[in-house]
Amino acid sequence: MQMQTLDCAQALAEGAWLVDVREPHETERLAFDHPQCVQLPLSRFQQQFHELPRDRLLVLACAAGGRSLQAMQFLVHHGFTQVANLTGGVGAWAAHGLPVRHGG
Repeated sequence: MQMQTLDCAQALAEGAWLVDVREPHETERLAFDHPQCVQLPLSRFQQQFHELPRDRLLVLACAAGGRSLQAMQFLVHHGFTQVANLTGGVGAWAAHGLPVRHGG
């Protein structure tokens, strides 16, 4: 399932988690600034996905939507039923004026 940015913001307000699958060097430059955002890089995803809750909506995100789509499909394959992919990734999030942190 694809999820638009403003729908994602609403889902987070209702208890969903935003799972950023970008690598640390990417999130150091630009990161989602939301308390319900967790970092789980795609390079470690298969080893650590079991740490994610199955009892809430998980919205997967990356830079543009490709890697998060892979992560979402992986979770579905492993029995997760409440998953979505953030359309446009962190770029769309920032373009809508939603909070981000900029690094150096």
